[in-house]
This record gives sequence, C-alpha cells and structure tokens, in this order.
Amino acid sequence: MSVEMYLDQGRLTRFLRLRGGRVERKLRERTARVARYAEDGAPGRMGAYVSWKVIEGPKGLQGVIACDHPAVHYVLNGTRPHIIRPRRKKVLRFEIGGREVFAAYVRHPGTKPNDFMLRALERGR
Repeated sequence: MSVEMYLDQGRLTRFLRLRGGRVERKLRERTARVARYAEDGAPGRMGAYVSWKVIEGPKGLQGVIACDHPAVHYVLNGTRPHIIRPRRKKVLRFEIGGREVFAAYVRHPGTKPNDFMLRALERGR
C-alpha cells in the first residue's frame, strides 16, 4: 500500500498568514514580551511611552515596537557635552544640597547612550 501527499505551498502559506492564525498569535506574544522588556529597561517614566503593534508589511506580518517619548533620541544615542542657557529668564535656578543656586549657564557633561530598545530585542530572542 502506498500513500501520496501533495502540499500546495501557496495555500499553506496563506493558511499560516491568516489574521488571527497561529503565526500572528505567536508574533503578538513575542512582540508584547519584547515591548515589556523595553518598558522595564527604559529610564525613568520613558517606559510608559513604549507601545507595540502587529502590521501587514511587504513581506508578511511584522511586529513593531515604538517609544514616543520626546527625549528618546537623546537617551538612545547619548549627548555630547554642551552648555545649557536659560530660555525665558535671565538665570537658571535649581537646588544643590538643599540650597537654592542661580547660574547664567551650566556646562552639562553629556550622557552615555542607553540603547534599552536593542537590549530588549536581544533579550527577547
């Protein structure tokens, strides 16, 4: 007795790529997990700005994770040393050791890059 089986690759691919199918569910789970890692690794309140979605891309379904915080570019890439000057007033005012201090400008030392999005992606693999 012999058994033959034929697979229609196109039909199989369409079945796997169906909206709500197994592939999409797994992609949603993985994308959500990586987004949680990004939220946890983000500094301060930046994690609240992390969002994710699954979209139909040119090569099929894609998981997209985004951070919409206004300063995310500076966190991911770091900053060079720079001078901070007042915008609306004549001097800057801040507290150091419980004392109120005024300054015409401040030399900021810059910040190192903190690529929490890449670390989340690597952790989610």
